[in-house]
Amino acid sequence: MTQYLEDYRPHVDLNHINETLAKSSGWNSSKNKNKYQHIYQKLKSINLNEISPLTKEYSGASFNTEDSKIIEQLALDLIPWRKGPFKIGNLEIDAEWRSDQKWKRINEFLPKLENQTILDIGCNNGYYMFQMLKYKPKLVLGIDPVLHCKAQFDFINHFVQAKNLKMELLGVEDVKSFLSMFDVVFSMGILYHHRHPLEQLIDIREALKSGGTAIIETIGIPGEESICLFPEDKYSKMRNVWFLPTESCFKNWLHRTGFTDIELISSSTTDFSEQRLSRFCPPPHQSLEDFLNPEDHSKTVEGYPAPMRFCYKAKKKQSPIKKFPC
Repeated sequence: MTQYLEDYRPHVDLNHINETLAKSSGWNSSKNKNKYQHIYQKLKSINLNEISPLTKEYSGASFNTEDSKIIEQLALDLIPWRKGPFKIGNLEIDAEWRSDQKWKRINEFLPKLENQTILDIGCNNGYYMFQMLKYKPKLVLGIDPVLHCKAQFDFINHFVQAKNLKMELLGVEDVKSFLSMFDVVFSMGILYHHRHPLEQLIDIREALKSGGTAIIETIGIPGEESICLFPEDKYSKMRNVWFLPTESCFKNWLHRTGFTDIELISSSTTDFSEQRLSRFCPPPHQSLEDFLNPEDHSKTVEGYPAPMRFCYKAKKKQSPIKKFPC
């Protein structure tokens, strides 16, 4: 499955990656995977000759009524859809997040993506990977350890048929398996979910080629001081939220982990037009409205400042090329 990475040796520790994926394959073949087997089988029954390749807006040609119903039911079977929107023929998959709004905020600041090798950390169902397609990248590798996300990615890519998009069930800890390999690394809303944000930034730096570019977004808090919030327990009902920096604190993190040309390209407050429940992410799932204080939307339900979203663009300094031992 990872044969495509052979061309990138010795910048990838392929032995470690294959060992990690082999361990997860046992989990995938258990009852958890059985949940998705019927989806893959049904996809195989759909005649791709009747479906046009999706455009950059994910709008394909219409197809026969029978296939339309199958595709819609498969999309419903894959609830919840957290990232989107997607459109397949007449089917619109309205996800919890209008991720197109975030993409529009950063789109004009993107580095060159054409013929580039790109990593998308915590890619979820690959929404941003599909957005990158119009720039004709050489390879976009998305990593996310959640099987449900992989199933959604495979569902969409069944119609897109993008051979230069790959997704593997790997986590942020596996970024260490890449050295001086990527021209661009995206980390969109991942940093705050892990205990060691500076270690993540160093791993991203090491995975980049000399002079490569990182696009890193995180949630944070308002303020001029270089400080961060460390929640006592939960933040917006999430227990896996650790460090929430101010803009200046985040910039200092980037500086002290070896990045240069640091540029704030987006700073925003999420509202209900961007994150909300939908047909493809319905109750009892929860969304932004459930996470904020109903009397004061500037605060979370726990009383902390409501999240802001910062996105920085930064470069790896010119540095020696690193490789794994042969």
